[in-house]
Amino acid sequence: MMKFRPAKLIAPLVVLPGLLAGAASMAADATSTPIKHVIVIFQENVSFDHYFATYPVAVNGSGETPFHAAPGTPSVNGLTDALLNHNPNKANPFRLSPKQAATCDMDHDYMPEQQAFDGGLMDKFVEYTSPYPGSKGCGANDVMGYFDGNTVTALWNYAQHFAMNDNSFGTSFGPSTPGALNLVSGNTHGVTPADLKMDDDVISISGSVIGDPDPQFDDCANPKAGLISVAGKNIGDLLNDKKITWGWFQGGFRPTDSKDGKAVCGAKSTNILGKSVNDYSPHHEPFEYYQQSANPHHVAPSSPAMIGESDQANHQYDLADFYTALAGGHLPAVTFLKAKKYQDGHAGFGYSNPIDEQAFLVDTISKLEKSHYWRDTAIIIAYDDSDGWYDHVMPPILNGSATAQDALNGPGKCGNTAADGYPARCGYGPRLPLLVISPYARVNFVDHSLTDQSSILRFIEDNWSLGRIGDQSYDELAGSLDNMFDWHRAAAKPVWLDPKTGLAMH
Repeated sequence: MMKFRPAKLIAPLVVLPGLLAGAASMAADATSTPIKHVIVIFQENVSFDHYFATYPVAVNGSGETPFHAAPGTPSVNGLTDALLNHNPNKANPFRLSPKQAATCDMDHDYMPEQQAFDGGLMDKFVEYTSPYPGSKGCGANDVMGYFDGNTVTALWNYAQHFAMNDNSFGTSFGPSTPGALNLVSGNTHGVTPADLKMDDDVISISGSVIGDPDPQFDDCANPKAGLISVAGKNIGDLLNDKKITWGWFQGGFRPTDSKDGKAVCGAKSTNILGKSVNDYSPHHEPFEYYQQSANPHHVAPSSPAMIGESDQANHQYDLADFYTALAGGHLPAVTFLKAKKYQDGHAGFGYSNPIDEQAFLVDTISKLEKSHYWRDTAIIIAYDDSDGWYDHVMPPILNGSATAQDALNGPGKCGNTAADGYPARCGYGPRLPLLVISPYARVNFVDHSLTDQSSILRFIEDNWSLGRIGDQSYDELAGSLDNMFDWHRAAAKPVWLDPKTGLAMH
């Protein structure tokens, strides 16, 4: 087992006397790669096989958006003929057509995901991560469903023109909150209260969060979900120390009202089924769990020019502020984007789906490709968790755990060796999609390097020489994203896709 070791800090940037006024821009420009702007689009609840099981081969059924791979397109570690037709699970995987884009939400809690993995046999998904009990119109076998390029057309086309990794995992098991925290800190420990249970759901155990509580420092949080705070550093602290501009931008963050001095997040949007969906989800906003990086009252930035800077908004913004910053020439060096809920890809009839998600991805990426920032930008598309959807690849367990909520290798056990790090952070977890869109991305390339959510964190740390988070953050263990780039030349060209179909526009 790999052990956590203290990070070796990189020497800070030295600013000469008389240049203090330009310190922020100097720090932003002092990168280890040609990348000066990182945009992380952090989507929801998709396993790798759920979106890329048969890549690059699509069925191309009658009336469906066609997908035809370019000659020489590399294959991925997807579903073989044996896994499609003689799967070890109770049901074989099956293709979901574009007409079936809206699906049920699967069980994706910390323990059930481990139980579904069954010690690496990957054969108990129907028993443990099928749709939540009581879900209407859902069947136990739904968990084996997957889409192809006739539905997730834009993502398949982005993979054709840029780089994708087929060996990337959730940093640990569990739902959205652990995934979001791992993205920004590589750590889900340091939680208060250390042990929290809401009804029958265990939210935190032994000081680590494994469920989906809302953040303590957020007016729009729901106490019925359980409220927690997280101590320790996150990437925002490291960026602030170096005066690097940054921000988290989330749909629905802007208040619609106030009540008793608190912000009210009441904005809603309508998905393709005509369902009204709240735009904002507090437990998708990781920086609101940390007191030092929270914007509890959802205060707007003091001016467009201050977006990304340290002011009253404390780097936490509405998604509209991102488009303002992009259009006005104030794009931060490091940007995290969270779609409105109906466009974040999360399964659920009253939630999101790949069609609504595609519209958001294409619209956002196209705006970035058309901007003057494109020449030195890396857009990373990543996901917070797998939603419990079937994936056939067992991850390496780099940090074991032995709490009452662990079950990968039998009751109370995740990993076959003693845990080195904090408990209830067993990982890696399920395999997730990961794409890089950039002029420096390798073209039509599939990377097989071992990576996880904290690899994104590590890329930001290394690009701006920020050092490490410390306190057993997974950034110490994270694999590099470098193989997805060609640093010698910016050969990848922008590709313009139709937000409705995901097809390339000529």
